[in-house]
Amino acid sequence: MPRVQDFEHGFEQDIVEDARRFFESLPVYTPRQIFQKLNDLGYKGQEEARRAISLMAYRHIRRIRRIHIEGVSRSLLPPKSNVLLMGPTGCGKTFLVELLFNDVLRLPTAMIDISGYSETGYVGDDVKTILTRLIHAAGGNPIIASVGVVCLDEFDKLASSQNTARFDGQGTTKDVSGLGVQKELLRMLEAATVDVPTDYNNTIYSDRVRIFTGDVPFIACGAFSGFKNTALVRSGTPFIGFRGTRDPADRERIAVALEAAEINNIENFHCYGFLPELVARFTRVVALQPLDRSTLKSILVDNVIRSFKHEFQSEGLELQVEAKVLNHIVDLSLDRQTGARGLNALLTQYIERAAYDQFGDGKNDAIRLCMRRGEIQTQRLRRR
Repeated sequence: MPRVQDFEHGFEQDIVEDARRFFESLPVYTPRQIFQKLNDLGYKGQEEARRAISLMAYRHIRRIRRIHIEGVSRSLLPPKSNVLLMGPTGCGKTFLVELLFNDVLRLPTAMIDISGYSETGYVGDDVKTILTRLIHAAGGNPIIASVGVVCLDEFDKLASSQNTARFDGQGTTKDVSGLGVQKELLRMLEAATVDVPTDYNNTIYSDRVRIFTGDVPFIACGAFSGFKNTALVRSGTPFIGFRGTRDPADRERIAVALEAAEINNIENFHCYGFLPELVARFTRVVALQPLDRSTLKSILVDNVIRSFKHEFQSEGLELQVEAKVLNHIVDLSLDRQTGARGLNALLTQYIERAAYDQFGDGKNDAIRLCMRRGEIQTQRLRRR
C-alpha cells in the first residue's frame, strides 16, 4: 500500500533537525539590502519590481523564522504573499526570481514551465507534481519544502478561450491544459494541505507526503502578449496608440508598458482568459517595463560581454568590442523587441565566428569587433 506522511507529525527526527538548522541559517537582510544584493549580482533596471519582490522576500523569511524558531502562531501573522510578474519577453522576470531565491536567499525554489501541465487524469504533467519538484529542490526534506518558493513561468499560457461562457458553466468543451489547470491551482495557491506524490508519475501506487502550502509563496511570470489590447478594448478605446497616438502599428508591438489601472482590474484578466478567483489569489501584481536603451547597454557590457571576455582570456586572447558595435546590438534588440534575452543571441553569432577561427591555436592576440560599412566585422590584432 502507498504510504502518506503527514506534515504536522510522523517525520523522522533527523528530518526535523535538518529543517530546524535550515530555518536558523536563513539570512535576515533588510528589503533595502536585498535590493542592493540583486544589483551587485548584475540585475539591472526594474526598480519597482525589485522593491516589491525584495519586500515580499523579507516578509517571507521573517514569517518563517517567527513560526518555526520563535513559535509564533500563524493566526497572529499576515498570510503568505503570492506575486504575479507581468512584462514583455527579456525584461528580467524569471531572472529576478532565480537570482533572489537561489543566489541571495538560497531557498528551495521550483522553477516550473506551467505550459506543460494539464488537469489531473490527462496527458501532461500533473499539477500536484509542482510540489514534488519543490520537495526535490529541498533535498527531499518535506518540512524545508513547505517554506520554499514556486515560480510558475509562462503563466499567461494558461489563459483559456476568451469565450466567457465557459466561466459561467455553460461551455461543453473541457480545457484540460488551461482552465483545468487554473482550477487545480486555486487550492494550492491558498493555504491547503496537499497529498504530494514523491515521484513524478502520481499514480495510485505512489507514496505521498502531506504538504501545507500556507507557507509556500507562488510567483507567476508571464509576458501576457495582447493583454494591453484586451484592456483597451474593455475601456472603449480599441487599437489607439498606447501613448495617445492613433498609430495602428502600436497594437502589433510586443514590448509595451502596462499601466497600474490595467493590471489592477480583474475584469481585464477575466476577458483575457483567467478565472477571476485565481488572479485574486495574487496579493501583488507587478508590471515590469520594457528595458530602455541605457539599461540594455549596461546589461550588454556588464553581463554579456564580460562573460565572453572571460572565455577569450582562458584561450589566451583579448576580446575588444567597439562602442559602435554595442550601440548596434542594442538597436537591434530594441527593434526586435527581445529585451535582454536577445542581447546574448545577437552578439553570439558574431562572437562565434571569431571563436571558431581563433580558439585553440595558441596565439596570444586581440580580437576586435568593429563596425565597417554598417556591418559588424572581426579583426585580429597582433600583440607583442
